[in-house]
Amino acid sequence: MVVEFWGQEFKVNIVFGCIGAFLLAIVSSMFGFGGGPFMVPLMSVGLGLPMYLVVGSSLTAIFFNTMMGTMRHYQFGNFDMTFFLIMFPAAILGGYIAPKIAKKVSPLTVKRIASAGMVILALNLLGLY
Repeated sequence: MVVEFWGQEFKVNIVFGCIGAFLLAIVSSMFGFGGGPFMVPLMSVGLGLPMYLVVGSSLTAIFFNTMMGTMRHYQFGNFDMTFFLIMFPAAILGGYIAPKIAKKVSPLTVKRIASAGMVILALNLLGLY
């Protein structure tokens, strides 16, 4: 499939992208993270899309996965309203500020920051940090 964005064309393996997104949705819903640490590499490395397209697109995909996962966890009683109310304002503010910062930083720097975050997450999940 060919994707056109801002006058540029990108060839994308849509089957690979759909299978990868499905597997990431399962894993992220099971372990409670939004999927961004894995969706961004899937789209940028696996599908060959540029970071300026990947960030917004992955956030949109993750939004729907997160909403469904949230509803299901709420149904199972795995939800704390107090913790949510404490975290919500910070998440909204961060989501508002971060794109402005990312727009001023080079795509390579954004990739490096994302990679460092993934390493920290991996070490934490492995119990090494």
